[in-house]
Amino acid sequence: MKYPLWENIFKRPTEESETVLALKGVPIFEELDTGELQEIERLVHRRTYVKDEPIFTQGQPGLGMYIVMSGQVNIIQSDTGGEEQLLAELGQGSFFGDMSLLNDTPRSATARAAELTKLVAFFRPDLFDLLNRQPKTGIKIITGVANVISERLRAQNKVSQELQERVNVLEQQIEMLHKRLRSEPPE
Repeated sequence: MKYPLWENIFKRPTEESETVLALKGVPIFEELDTGELQEIERLVHRRTYVKDEPIFTQGQPGLGMYIVMSGQVNIIQSDTGGEEQLLAELGQGSFFGDMSLLNDTPRSATARAAELTKLVAFFRPDLFDLLNRQPKTGIKIITGVANVISERLRAQNKVSQELQERVNVLEQQIEMLHKRLRSEPPE
């Protein structure tokens, strides 16, 4: 005879929620164990955005980061004349706005839902509250943010170096052209 009540009493649930799985996929949270991820799950905010609805706008103070659960988010930057440039299209599993976990400087771009989109948001006040209650977990997250930012900076430095090398080659070519033009008699 089986006793279903006793059979399940000591078993831990093995299925992870959709939110915990999404958090696991974000490098910022990769050092967290399942219990810590479940704690973050209790702190995050879930929201659905309709097509063309802004998530945040360029120039607004940054409040936190977002993870795309479903749908698509466009990251758009506007110049002083109001012309928009699409910087990125982010789909499921992508994250953005993570630098706002560290400071509230104005957003450098606008994030807008490109279609019906579900997001999970993790805000700086929640991180600071977590730091007070569970400093080890909070430090792991801040270290994760620092790692992501440093990787992006490394990649940006590489792009800058490649661009500088191209500029140097172009300057040399222009100089050679000028020398040739000065040395050749006009027709």
